[in-house]
Amino acid sequence: MKSKTCIQILAASASLFCLAATANAQATRTWVSGVGDDANPCSRTAPCKTFSGAISKTAACGEISVLDPGGFGVVTITKSITINGTGTLAGILSAGTNAVIVNAGVNDTIILREISLNGACTGLNGIRYLAGKTLMVDHCWIYDMTTTGIDVSKTTDGNLKVLDTIIENMGVDGIATTTTAGTISGTIDHSRAMNCANGVHIKNNSRVVARNCVFSNNTTNGVFADATSGTGQIRVWESQISVNGVNGVRAGGVGGGTSKVELALNQVNNNNSSGVFIFTGGVVETFTNNSIRGNNVDGCPSCTGVGPGN
Repeated sequence: MKSKTCIQILAASASLFCLAATANAQATRTWVSGVGDDANPCSRTAPCKTFSGAISKTAACGEISVLDPGGFGVVTITKSITINGTGTLAGILSAGTNAVIVNAGVNDTIILREISLNGACTGLNGIRYLAGKTLMVDHCWIYDMTTTGIDVSKTTDGNLKVLDTIIENMGVDGIATTTTAGTISGTIDHSRAMNCANGVHIKNNSRVVARNCVFSNNTTNGVFADATSGTGQIRVWESQISVNGVNGVRAGGVGGGTSKVELALNQVNNNNSSGVFIFTGGVVETFTNNSIRGNNVDGCPSCTGVGPGN
C-alpha cells in the first residue's frame, strides 16, 4: 500500500513538473494584437496585448509578430529578438518616456521592422541603444520626441543599421552615435532625418556611412561630426543636405577629438549659413562632384580633395 502511495505521489509530482515546464516554455514566434491580453501565451489564437508582455514569452532569436493595428506599449529589449510590424500599423506611443530601450547581451542582434514610434511631443528618445552587438531599424517611422530619434550611447563596440526609415520632429538629434570604448559602425541607407536640431550627429569613436539619404529642414546642422575624444567620422554619398537652419555640414565642435566628414555626389544647397563649415578638430574631404551652392556661404575652400571632380 505504501509502495502504491509513493508511486502516486511521484506521478503527481512529475505531472506538475511537466505543467510548470510547459507554462514557462518560450515560443520562437509570438503574436500581439490590439485586442490581446498579456495573460495569454502570445500564440496566434491567443495573442498578447503589448510588446513587453510578449518579449518575456519569446525565445532568444525569436520574433514577435503583429496581428492587427494597435498600440503595443514601450519596451526594453534584453536579448536577440525581432519585432515585426509588417502588414499592419504597429505603434508605440511613448509620451514622457523612451519608446524602445535596447540593453542586450554583447552578441545579441535586435531587429525593429515597420514600427511607428510616436513621442506625442513629450516622449524622450525613440530608440536608446545602450548594449548589444547589432541594432537594425528597418522601415520605421520615429517622430515627435523631445530628445533623439535613435540614440546610440554605448561603452563597447556596436553596429547600427538604419534602412528606409523616417525620423522627424526631434528636440535634439535625428540620429546620434557615441561610445566610450571600441567603435560604433553605422550604415544609414535611404533614410530621412528632418525637423530636428541636427539631422545626424556623429560623436566619439564612430564610423558611419550614409547613402541616398535626406538630412534637411533641421534647425541647426544637417550633418554634424563632433568628437570630443577619438574619431567621429561620417561618409555621406548621393544625399540631399539642404534648407538647414545653420549649416548643411559641420565638422568639428568643442575639440579634443577628430571630427571627419567625407562628401561625394551630394546636393548641399540652400542652407542658411554655410554649405560646409569646418571648426576646431574638423576635417572635410570631398570626392566627386558635390553641388555646394545656394547657401549663404558656398563652396568649401578649406576642404581636402581626395578624388577626381572634388
